[in-house]
Amino acid sequence: MTVTVRVPAKVNVQLAVGGARPDGFHDLANVFLAVGLYDEVTVTPSDSLRVTCSGPDAAQVPLDRTNLAARAAIALAARHGLSPDVHIHIAKDIPVAGGMAGGSADGAGALLACDTLWGTRSPADELLEICAGLGSDVPFSLVGGAALGTGRGENLTPLDVGGTFHWVFAVADGGLSTPAVYGEFDRLTAGTEVPPPVASAVLLDALRTGDATALAGALANDLQPAALSLRPSLAATLAAGTDAGALAGLVSGSGPTTAFLTKDAEAAESVAAALVASGTCRTARVAQSPAAGATVTGAVG
Repeated sequence: MTVTVRVPAKVNVQLAVGGARPDGFHDLANVFLAVGLYDEVTVTPSDSLRVTCSGPDAAQVPLDRTNLAARAAIALAARHGLSPDVHIHIAKDIPVAGGMAGGSADGAGALLACDTLWGTRSPADELLEICAGLGSDVPFSLVGGAALGTGRGENLTPLDVGGTFHWVFAVADGGLSTPAVYGEFDRLTAGTEVPPPVASAVLLDALRTGDATALAGALANDLQPAALSLRPSLAATLAAGTDAGALAGLVSGSGPTTAFLTKDAEAAESVAAALVASGTCRTARVAQSPAAGATVTGAVG
């Protein structure tokens, strides 16, 4: 039997970050929005656990047991007394190390695919518990749509979205390490009182009503100064996108991908073309949100 799961990228329309906790994590108010850029994770029975990957930037994806997809298979197998003997193939289309949760998406996709392949029929809360153990963004990759993530981002509250939002994602050369960006956030905020993270009521209302202009005015990412400190060239990308007519732009998560909200699909295509022409990014991708979470798209055999 072969099982394929499609799983989306995400953008953080708000990422409010609290001070460092004793465990090294930060409390967050993280408003996730799944977007229509997808990886596909396919699992088939194998003599041993192995991971392969194809697509853009596939060479940057680890193929050992540190890969979140492999870790997901191992965790689910351990829950049910199974051996994680599967071949996991990742068809990669989400930018790698780009702040769009591509690795987390692969973890969620592999978890759902293995649960289907093995017939373990895990309840949703068990799958979400495993996801939370894999990483802060993995639970949202499983459920998709829109949600507020609290704690370190793993505690999810679904949010209503009243319309379709149109995005352009400018993909930078190279990645940014999430731990390094949080470390820079800690350095930049050292000696200051970092307020507790709170979701913006204005932003949540803009999502609920589908008002792109209001959402643009409320976009916020507390990690953006840290990402710009580590990668100053991102400022030119942000300027190019807004100069081209985007309603607003921000660094996506820990970066270095930058996200631009536009008024409609036509504007998105125009902004994407301008960003590529500007030479400030490697490529630009157009996508809509919200998007469904991890979804089984094929089960053969």
